Amino acid sequence: MANKSLFESLVGRLLPKADAIDEAGGSAHAFGPEHALAQLAATGCLNATYYASADTQLAKVVELASKVEPLFLAKTAIHAREKGLMKDMPALLVAMLSVRSPELFARVFDRVIDDPKMLRTFVQIMRSGQAGRKSLGTRPKKQILGWLDKRTDEQLFRASVGDAPSLADVLKMVHSKPATDSRRALYGYLVGKDHVANDLPPLVTQFEQYKKDKKGDVPDVPFQLLTSLSLGGAEWTAIARHASWQMTRMNLNTFARHGVFEVSGLTELVAARLRDPKAIARARVLPYQLLVAYLATRGTEVPAQVAEALQDAMEHATRNVPTFTADGRELKVWVLPDVSGSMSSPVTGFRKGSTTKVRCVDVAALVAATVLRQNPSAEVICFDDAPKRVALNARDSVITNAQRLAAVGGGGTSTSVPLALMNAKKAKADLVIYVSDNQSWVDSRAVGTSTQTMIEWNKLVARNPGAKLVCIDLTPYAHTQAKERADILNVGGFSDRVFEVISAFAMGGLDQGHWVSAIGATNV
Repeated sequence: MANKSLFESLVGRLLPKADAIDEAGGSAHAFGPEHALAQLAATGCLNATYYASADTQLAKVVELASKVEPLFLAKTAIHAREKGLMKDMPALLVAMLSVRSPELFARVFDRVIDDPKMLRTFVQIMRSGQAGRKSLGTRPKKQILGWLDKRTDEQLFRASVGDAPSLADVLKMVHSKPATDSRRALYGYLVGKDHVANDLPPLVTQFEQYKKDKKGDVPDVPFQLLTSLSLGGAEWTAIARHASWQMTRMNLNTFARHGVFEVSGLTELVAARLRDPKAIARARVLPYQLLVAYLATRGTEVPAQVAEALQDAMEHATRNVPTFTADGRELKVWVLPDVSGSMSSPVTGFRKGSTTKVRCVDVAALVAATVLRQNPSAEVICFDDAPKRVALNARDSVITNAQRLAAVGGGGTSTSVPLALMNAKKAKADLVIYVSDNQSWVDSRAVGTSTQTMIEWNKLVARNPGAKLVCIDLTPYAHTQAKERADILNVGGFSDRVFEVISAFAMGGLDQGHWVSAIGATNV
């Protein structure tokens, strides 16, 4: 029989060598500039995380953006917005593109800066100087003017909520020249200048009249414009009747406090809106946002019927997660969510005054529960510095299973331990999915050797030829525990769209370079 220790030493020398130190102090494999930028674009929110400050993230993005071609920068911005549903990061990439390639900037602007909040974020970033200039410049002003001209008077009035900068601030910067009397009056109204009141759009006139006498129907305007008006139960009921899907999700407890659900038919109306598949798709909701809403209803006066509708909405929002197959055969899938202490970090980072209550561990658990829902034969192993098995039922709701998974763990991080357990049990596997922040240190090895995760994966794939490993990274760092190769995919993000890439990878539909090539295929 071959000398086992000698054989393992030989295998170790053939494995890729760790060439980086992660934020937790463990050995890791560094990404190249394109892949590192893609990771940050899909997960970074320019807020502080468990291991990195907002300034560190920003500096890293600016550095990486200078190292990639402008075309890849443009494609990454589009992918981060359209597929990843990110906000701050794609706006930053577009701002940098205005300096790197004005032509590409003009081509992608409308696809990335696709709503009022994105416009305000873009202007804020441009004025900060972080994109390479402190003024908007001719081309950006032209794009903003075009953006304004494509909106109706009513759309612009609805877009007037928000500040730092406000839409009024943007109008002052670009010196827009209105083409109609109503647009001229609206701009004057928004920036606080003299205007002809009779020329104002009807919705603005209705809103101003309601502010004066509080009579008649509550105008159908963004609720942020109404919250300073000391509204009562009747007014909040009217708002609830006409609210958008996202506004409904964010104000369930407010509705409850003002007696909205005590009005006949309102509970049923709100529940029907929340579970409407078309409304969910239009809202471009991230699954974790539904988890936020559901958890916020617990122990409150929000009716059970409404809370159940949020669970139904979760099932709809995660419908993009496929049943993983290859060659017509259902794959044996394992999901390994990281439940270590660093995963307690808010998934969108720490942000003064608006830090989300949803942690990375909640999203990791949510991903695992979603895969299990669509792939009932999948198995789940949680890990921190040791593997942890949790009893799950694939028929339970995604939210129920996610809560069970997120309730365990909290120790150090050793990403190799679930693979070691699978190897000890000689487990069969076709597809293994990690959901982690990739900050492993308990199982760290010296730089210049391979990571323990790569060693354990090689053992598993030797026993399961054709098996594939996917590492979903939830945090904006530029390295991994499993170096990219034909059987290993590193992908970032917490949108369910990452599963489109995973499915293509599992079925052999991605070339070398995997996720970077998927982003590179984006049309510009």
